[in-house]
Amino acid sequence: MYQLVALSLHEGVPGHHLQISLAHEIENAPKFRTQYYPHAFGEGWGLYSEKLGVKMGMYNTPYDHFGRLSYEMRRACRLVVDAGIHAFDWSRQQAVDYLAENTALSLHEVGTEIDRYIAWPGQALAYKMGELTLWELRAEAEAALGDKFDIRTFHDAVLIQGGVPLEVLRKQIEVYIKESKAN
Repeated sequence: MYQLVALSLHEGVPGHHLQISLAHEIENAPKFRTQYYPHAFGEGWGLYSEKLGVKMGMYNTPYDHFGRLSYEMRRACRLVVDAGIHAFDWSRQQAVDYLAENTALSLHEVGTEIDRYIAWPGQALAYKMGELTLWELRAEAEAALGDKFDIRTFHDAVLIQGGVPLEVLRKQIEVYIKESKAN
């Protein structure tokens, strides 16, 4: 239960539910554009949404904070496991042992996580690269716009085109900054 707030933010609002709902509303776009899901963008938004919960005041108890931090630890350990398996020839058991020793996951969850990363190289990196890019772009927008920065319009600029590659997102935010400065 301690992970419930972080999970709700990631999967619900402002996370995937909001993100995917807005993508489905894109007018006059080919169907694939409303359903395109580049993992770095999509899961990056999910991780970004979890951290937004801090400023939103969603983590009210020490257990809630522990849940968010345990998710962050899990994501960090996924990066180690992914590299261990695919670059350093770790066995499945080595990966299981590492994740079990360094996270609050149950042994069942450890097993499913390891199988996921054996079968899907680089997914852990996509999650984290997406999140880091979103925070970087937000910092750039805040610095460039100063008092004109509005978190709501920034989020609109991020989500307005649905799922996009991170380089396309960078260009969207450059346009957002230019237009915001002009207004």
